[in-house]
Amino acid sequence: MSEQSVPENIDDLVVHMADVGVRRGGSKLLNGINWSVELDERWVILGGNGAGKTTLLRMAAAEMHPSSGAVHVLGEQLGKVDMFELRPRVGFCSAATANRIPPDEKVVDVVVSAGYAVMGRWREEYESLDIGRAQELLDGLGIGRFADRLFGTLSEGERKRTLIARALMTDPELLLLDEPAAGLDLGGREDLVAKLTELALDPDAPATILVTHHVEEIPPGFTHLMLLSSGAVVAQGLIDDVLTSENLSAAFGQQLLLERSGDRFFARRA
Repeated sequence: MSEQSVPENIDDLVVHMADVGVRRGGSKLLNGINWSVELDERWVILGGNGAGKTTLLRMAAAEMHPSSGAVHVLGEQLGKVDMFELRPRVGFCSAATANRIPPDEKVVDVVVSAGYAVMGRWREEYESLDIGRAQELLDGLGIGRFADRLFGTLSEGERKRTLIARALMTDPELLLLDEPAAGLDLGGREDLVAKLTELALDPDAPATILVTHHVEEIPPGFTHLMLLSSGAVVAQGLIDDVLTSENLSAAFGQQLLLERSGDRFFARRA
């Protein structure tokens, strides 16, 4: 990508990908991705298993480079910026993060330690301002009463919300959520969707990208959608324009019927 081809509004874009491809072991994980995310947008990345959703998100998190094309995150081009300096500006919530947290870690410490770029408590005392910030985030996500509980004793839904609080601890400019509702029962999913709706509607919240397999997990307040299939974009744009039965069927390779009730979506086989 030439310097001349960088968009003039690159400073207003939290993510910009131009003709991006990713190859691993001879397989194409992503191919020909062109995508821009603006500061006030809330994006959903939707697709089936192996569609390339997590690979896309890991590039936005500055955790991997493209094999071809150019990726800008928060105005910085991957490959031309220190990734370790860029990553603290991005909040990333994923199952891989949860697997690295010691089960005997206090919930408040799980959140606070994000501000020190570490996993697991590593000092006897944290700054009172940091403790207060962590408690505020836990309260906002409805789990403030669990601050002194051990992470390993939480339900799956409570763990998910703890991880979101951790991702928000550094006041990131970009928030990435990789299948946050995975493994939740119906009640846990609905609780999480409600909290993510509050976050999406908060004008002070960072630009957010959420990955999911299921239209039922799309929180109201999210503005844009990308449908992926086999590493390529099926459709992208405003949710109301892009999320259709036709596009959903193309992305998942079978005839699906999309239904809408209020601000929520549901899908079934046609």
